[in-house]
Amino acid sequence: MKSEEITKLYFRDVDQLPKIDRRGFLKRLGSGIIIVFSLSELALLEGCAPKEEGAPDFNAYLRVKEDGRVDCLTGKIEMGQGVITSLAQVLAEELEVSIDLVDMIMGDTDLCPYDAGTWGSLTTRFADPVLRAAAAEAREVLKELAAAKLGVKKDQLTAKNGTIFVTNDKSKSVTYAELTKGKKIVRTLKKKPEIKKASEFRIIGKPIISRDAVAKVTGKAKYTADIRVPGMVYASIIRPPAHGSKLLNVDKSKLKRYDGAEFVQDGDLLAVLHKDPTIASKAAGAVKAKWEIPESKADDKTIFEYLKKAADKEEITEEGGNLSSGREQAKTIAEAEYYDGYKAHASIETHAALAHFEGDKLTMWASSQTPFGTREALAETFKMPLEKVHLKQIFLGGGFGGKIYNQQAIEAAKLAKKSGKPVLLSWTRREEFMYDKFRPAAVMNVAGGVDDQGKLTFWEFDVYCAGSRGTKLFYDVPNNRTRSFDGDDIHPFGTGAWRAPGNNTTTFARESHIDILAHKAGIDPLEFRMKNLREPKMKQALEMAANEFGWDRKKPENHGYGIALGWDAGTYVAMIAEVKVDKNTGEVQPVKVVCGQHMGQVVNPHGATLQTEGGILMGLGYALKEDIQFDWGKVKNRNFDSYDFTRFSMAPEISCVFVDAMDEKPQGGGEPAIVCVGGAIANAVFDACGARVYQMPLTPERIKESMPS
Repeated sequence: MKSEEITKLYFRDVDQLPKIDRRGFLKRLGSGIIIVFSLSELALLEGCAPKEEGAPDFNAYLRVKEDGRVDCLTGKIEMGQGVITSLAQVLAEELEVSIDLVDMIMGDTDLCPYDAGTWGSLTTRFADPVLRAAAAEAREVLKELAAAKLGVKKDQLTAKNGTIFVTNDKSKSVTYAELTKGKKIVRTLKKKPEIKKASEFRIIGKPIISRDAVAKVTGKAKYTADIRVPGMVYASIIRPPAHGSKLLNVDKSKLKRYDGAEFVQDGDLLAVLHKDPTIASKAAGAVKAKWEIPESKADDKTIFEYLKKAADKEEITEEGGNLSSGREQAKTIAEAEYYDGYKAHASIETHAALAHFEGDKLTMWASSQTPFGTREALAETFKMPLEKVHLKQIFLGGGFGGKIYNQQAIEAAKLAKKSGKPVLLSWTRREEFMYDKFRPAAVMNVAGGVDDQGKLTFWEFDVYCAGSRGTKLFYDVPNNRTRSFDGDDIHPFGTGAWRAPGNNTTTFARESHIDILAHKAGIDPLEFRMKNLREPKMKQALEMAANEFGWDRKKPENHGYGIALGWDAGTYVAMIAEVKVDKNTGEVQPVKVVCGQHMGQVVNPHGATLQTEGGILMGLGYALKEDIQFDWGKVKNRNFDSYDFTRFSMAPEISCVFVDAMDEKPQGGGEPAIVCVGGAIANAVFDACGARVYQMPLTPERIKESMPS
């Protein structure tokens, strides 16, 4: 993604932001040395300038406090991706302090700089240069203060471990804490600061265990459903049986059996409140609502044909050469149609929100990837000024794109407003499967050709309802066309971002088809890809992965090897999988997965490895198990007993390798690895048993049906 596109994403609502005057800003953050940027200065770091009209006068990114500790303020949130550690690393690196002295303040809308949301693997790519610049600026401010205090010139000083000393005489020194006592210094960025080169790194590039790991494994970490406030009640909502239902009438006559139960209605939102969550749930079950259910247009068996007919919007996303010429040049041609069903995020933590109105101000804790967006939605819903809505910092128990939309926050706030009490709403697992936005089902039509030299001559890729993310060609195909088809409101329920949106689906289709072409041309799949790749960084990742995997080693019986390449969030991914297939049952056991990535500067190798391993394990679920069953708006999956996903028994040996590119900018790490899992597994299954499966998940039934007789 280009820097101007990133900036547009992050400042798309800047004209809605409240102005913050200097006095209010200082009162909010207190004393110390505070580094602030205006939005135009932030854009300077990315090489582009967004509209600044209506932007805050102050937007703090770090504060050096009087005790020598440092606040790192970011609108990003922590949901297991590890930025609570990696962002602290980049700040500590440039500021020359121990990472143990950095306190992360994340996602608090009253304290942190505006941020559009934590998604798209943008955190490191966007926040890294901003925080490093802020820290470099703070370091120079401290050196200026130290020069005055020590009576020397600034260029005679060295900063290290929270202390500034005369370079040739360490006995003359002063600590950051001593320099900041009694100070109230707000410094804005005047020019792009000088930041360190890779050869100077002491903290960036060092593997560091997640700073929240101990709190999470010991149960000390607080999530939304753990928060308690005086007078709080729990909400249990009466839900319709299907999406698109309309309320006809409500019978709440049996509610009187439950002392203290309060019924609240706001349009079609029906709920029971009680100070005991168990009673709230039982009382809600006693309320009988009658709904009008919409007519079914498709189910999980017929959805693909429906989508192809309903997707009436066409866009050519990439085009080159002439397809007819490419077909004429081809010695080998293959055409196929690929399918992928709906997937749930299935986060461990369900959506939750605690809403508390105090006078004209709303305070909320929410399991949200978009605290500032949630604040804007709440302000709009209740016609409140933005500064009267405060989203507080909290951990998330997984998001994967599913906690961007925050229906639960609006519901909790409506119930709190109606009842006059603080309300905690925590969705049940059944509600989560019903109302969490799903990854959309999709269809891909692919055609490709290869000449007698093993070179691709044409590529025709039509994508229905998966979008174009990840479809840009990194193979050298002179004649090509990629089209994206979609439509308005064509899905039976809400769909949205799901860890590298669409890219999992399109990569499965592309890499399966590349494998088909390689086999039809009689060329080894690794050799075929190396022969046709035009992107050097992808070649580096593939060579590294192949060497780590041992592509040429002998396969055990019923084992197969599969390759898939993908690109997401600026990172090039090469994945090689080994599976064992039981030819009698069609069951697949993943044996080994190697993932090679060219992701630029790797800030925290430990965190990058964890994210890669997590992406692979989650990817095994969408590749082999996960599928939503439905009859139009009625979702049939209600819990994990009917929605299968990756289990410990499926976990393969995993090896993660990264191309050494520490002098380059960091790229995304949370989403890229997952995009290749489906393609690598599908190709390995074919190699093991000859079954070419064109639909994910690759269930035992589909594998057995596809085996050659």
